[in-house]
Amino acid sequence: MQHLAIVNGPNLNLLGVREPHIYGSETFEDYLAKLRTQFPEVDIEYYQSNVEGELINFLHGCMGKKQGIILNAGAYTHTSIALADAISAINVPVVEVHVSNVLAREDFRKTSFIAAKCVGSISGLGMRGYELAARWFVGSETLPKG
Repeated sequence: MQHLAIVNGPNLNLLGVREPHIYGSETFEDYLAKLRTQFPEVDIEYYQSNVEGELINFLHGCMGKKQGIILNAGAYTHTSIALADAISAINVPVVEVHVSNVLAREDFRKTSFIAAKCVGSISGLGMRGYELAARWFVGSETLPKG
């Protein structure tokens, strides 16, 4: 069984309520239940925090325990060198995911400090970005199984 973590950053606890014209009306908990049904062969741990240091501590805790991390760092994507350093420090591949198309939004959202530390990025495909990232991990031959 593969072990993946989905990590959401600040304000993503408000998915389904926050700006539904941008983020949709589905809560992440409802979406996560569907995702776990789609991937019964994968143990998916979910973590969300609005606090940068807590996100970093969680990423550190994934070392040796997870085969991959799906990370939506929210606004920390555009501000946190510390989060980028944490991704570099762990030996776990990370896929960056954003629900909205950050490149079609405000100029400051066009810079990602974490993208260069990740194996890939998915942006603008709604919640489906998490599914696509999980599919990549499940199909990746470069990841250790077990």
